[in-house]
Amino acid sequence: MASHRTYKVKEAFFTLQGEGAQAGRAAVFLRFTGCNLWSGREEDRHAAVCKFCDTDFIGTDGTNGGRYTLVQCGELVQSLWPGGGRPYVVCTGGEPLLQLDEPLIQELQRRGFEVAVETNGTLPVPASIDWVCVSPKANANLIVRQGDELKLVYPQSEPEAHPQLFTDLDFRHFFLQPKDEAGHNHTPATVAYCLAHPQWRVSLQTHKIMGIE
Repeated sequence: MASHRTYKVKEAFFTLQGEGAQAGRAAVFLRFTGCNLWSGREEDRHAAVCKFCDTDFIGTDGTNGGRYTLVQCGELVQSLWPGGGRPYVVCTGGEPLLQLDEPLIQELQRRGFEVAVETNGTLPVPASIDWVCVSPKANANLIVRQGDELKLVYPQSEPEAHPQLFTDLDFRHFFLQPKDEAGHNHTPATVAYCLAHPQWRVSLQTHKIMGIE
C-alpha cells in the first residue's frame, strides 16, 4: 500500500524560491534523491543526458535528509513552515517524480500546502499537483508538454534544446535561465534572446545572488 512506502529525501529546508514565476516567495524545499538523467557522480557526468546539473541529490545526508513514511514526510514539511501566508512546498531533485506520487501530494495538501514540482518533464505529472515547472534537457524525451512554467537553461549546445522548439507548448510562462558555467557569463546572450523573442522572460538564480540556499 502507498501508505507503507518510504520516500528518500536528500534535504528539506525553508527558504525563498529563487527562480521563475514564484521568485521571492517563501517555500519549503523538499529535495528527493535520484535522477533519471544523471547518476549524480562526477565520474559519470561526461556520459549523462544532463551534463550541467549543479545540485547534489545523492544520498540522504543533507539537512533533514532521511527515509520518511508518507505521514512523516508530511510532518517534516509542516514543521518547517513558520506559520502565516499560504504554505508552499517545492518538490525538487534530482528528478522528484521518481518518488513524488498522489498520496504524498494529497498528504501535503491536506496540511494546507500548495504543492509545486520542478521536473525535467520526462515522467508523467500527478494530476493533483498545484504548480508545474518543467525544465527540458537536450536529448531527453519530453513528455510533459503543458504546465505553469517552462524554464529552459540557456544555452544548451545541442540543437534539440533551442528555445524555438518549445514556443508552441501549453505553458503560462516561458523563462530562459542563464547556464551557470564556470568561466562563462551567459547572461548577456540570454538577455539578448529575450529582447529579440518577447515570449521569453529571463529567470535569474536570485538565491545565489542573495547568498541563501
